[in-house]
This record gives sequence, structure tokens and C-alpha cells, in this order.
Amino acid sequence: MNAPQQTLADPIDIAKQLAHQFALTASERDKVGGNPKAERDLIRQSGLLGLSIPQQYGGQGADWKTIFQTIQTIAQVDSSVAHVYGFHHLLIATVQLFSQPTQYGKWFEQTAKDNLFWGNTLNPLDKRTTAQQISENEFIFQGDKSFCSGSIDSDILLCSAYNDAEKLLIGVIPTAREGVSFLGDWNNMGQRQTDSGTSHFEQVKISKDELLLNPGPLSTPYSSLRPLIAQLIFVHLFLGVAEGAFEVAKETVQSQKAWSKSLAENAVNDPFTQKHFAEFYVQLEGVRLLANKAVETLQKAWDIGESLTAKQRGEVSIAIATAKIAATNTSLFITQNIFQVMGARATTAKLNLDRFWRNVRTQTLHDPIDYKYQEVGEWVLTGKVPDPSFYA
Repeated sequence: MNAPQQTLADPIDIAKQLAHQFALTASERDKVGGNPKAERDLIRQSGLLGLSIPQQYGGQGADWKTIFQTIQTIAQVDSSVAHVYGFHHLLIATVQLFSQPTQYGKWFEQTAKDNLFWGNTLNPLDKRTTAQQISENEFIFQGDKSFCSGSIDSDILLCSAYNDAEKLLIGVIPTAREGVSFLGDWNNMGQRQTDSGTSHFEQVKISKDELLLNPGPLSTPYSSLRPLIAQLIFVHLFLGVAEGAFEVAKETVQSQKAWSKSLAENAVNDPFTQKHFAEFYVQLEGVRLLANKAVETLQKAWDIGESLTAKQRGEVSIAIATAKIAATNTSLFITQNIFQVMGARATTAKLNLDRFWRNVRTQTLHDPIDYKYQEVGEWVLTGKVPDPSFYA
């Protein structure tokens, strides 16, 4: 029986309303760090958590363009909250790609009905969590997992562990499952409210029907879209932060007098200031175009489904890698150089405007951009597309 479909106002408008609320406290919350509980609850109440869930399970079944636009909109004012919100939709997609409707249907129906927030304890590069099979249908997860964004205050966890044969097992469990705990040790210079610290699994029982075994991770070109979706979330995070910093700089300069040596009276008429803003604008427009192209290629691949070929998957990978390079460089450039046009007053700790740079500097280190250059360069010269991995 199909679950009743959620009805939702325009998701972009809802994201803008949320962004307006988040902007009121974003600077102070960045200083404090910790868990953005109130903001996560506002997202729960907004209905946006069901955006990526297919309609037959009670969600909105939105296209990827809409999903990414909501992430980008929130990132303009609060990239930490946008990160955990974006990862919620990544985890929903992960379950669709790694398992079958007969397994994930009940999780999606419950998520749409109760506005459940998914958290991430996957991180396949951290092999400290082990899986031991204790019976035909039961496993024990034991150990620690790092970089667990959005795990605290989540309702459902995507978790992983390696068994004795070095096979990665991925499961879906309630966050409140006995034995699951969070160390709350995330204290980095940026993305300070993503709760990306350590999770601990102490003899956590996981049943076989909670493991994503069919088709499992990266087993087909279609299932291998998962890391590409993650990369495109980062693209929209970086773009959103750059847009937010750009708007703050523009609003500031529009009310300023020009520098004393300038021939112009107002900053908006100063030729050097105009040049800087032209550079910002051109770079932003370039990223927007590349991001749109990448979203289009992903959507086509998503719609093809299980028939997706390795070549088609590779084309998506290159489009996203290209956008990732541009978004990384542009976000770092703009968030650093807005101070050049705003002047010394913009560096006051009260405004906390360095958070834009700190956030993208932290998140752009998620995986080395040098390897994105290598992938695109190899494709340009040889035609070879990147091999699927958890980061490409």
C-alpha cells in the first residue's frame, strides 16, 4: 500500500525562508560550535526532509535540480546546516542505489511520515569499525568511526564496518540503537556545526535485513553514482557560500564611501572596486553554468537507472569533477578577497565574516582537489574516465 504523498509549498521558497531564519544566528552559532538542534528541528518542520523520497513512499519525489538548489540556498547563510541537510538527501539516495524497494520502502515511508533526519556514520576509509557475524541473521558492529557529519540529533544512521574478509558492510539502523554513542569531539576551524566528529559502536546488533547487500556499494555503474552525488552536494555548498559572501560584500560596499585616494565619492563608483566585483561575478557565473550542466548529466543518469553504462557514468563523473574544481577555486577566491573591497572594518570579530572562508577551506579539504585535476586532465588527453570509488 502506498503511503500518502506529502504536500509541500515551493521547496525553494521554503529554503529561502529557512535561510532567512538561520542567518539571524549563523555568526554566533559558528563561534559556539556544537549541534544546531533548533535549526535541524526547523528543517524537520519544513517538510524538506521528504524532498528526495519517491512519491509512492509519501515523499515529494523532487528532481535533483530542486534538491541541490535548496542545499545551495541554505549554504548562502549557513554551510554547516546545509551540509547535514544535504547529506540527509545523500543517504536517502545511497539506500536507493545500494538496495531494493522491498527493503528501503519501509524506511522511506517512516521518514516521510515522521520527518526523520538521517545521519552519516559511513566513512569507508576509516576501518576501525569491525563487523562480526554471530548468527545467520545477526551481526555485531564494534569500534569507532570518524567524520560522522550529522550523526548527533539524527533519527536514522547509515553505518558501515568491515568483516574478516575485508568486505564493507553498510547498514541502516535507528540512531537510538543500544550501543551507539557520539563523542562530540568535532572542534575544527570551519563547518563547526556539522557534528563531524567520532561515533562509537559498542557491540551494536545489526540484523541481516538492515544491511544493504543488493546490489551493494559500487557494484554497478548505477550504484556508483553515489559518490558523484556527494561531490555535487559539495559543489553547491561551495557555490552557496561564495554567493553568500558575495552578497555580504556587495551590500557593504553599496553603503560605503570610496577610499580617500579614489577619484570617486562612493565605493560603488571606484574603478578598482568595480574590477573586483566583476571578477567575483564572472567566476560565480562560470560555476553556476558548470553546476547546472553537472546536475543535468546526473539527472539523466539517475533516470536511466540500472541500465546505466560505465561510459555514461563516466561522463557524469567528468562533468561533476569539472564543476568541483571551479567551485573550489571560486569559493576560496571570493571568501578570501571580499575583504579587499570591504576594508579593515570588515575584519572585526563581531561580524565574524571570516567564517565564509573557514567553512569552504575546511570542506574543500574533504578530498584533495589535485586528484580532480588529474581525473579531468587524464580524460582530456586520453579519453579515460575515472574509475568508480567512494570519492569519484
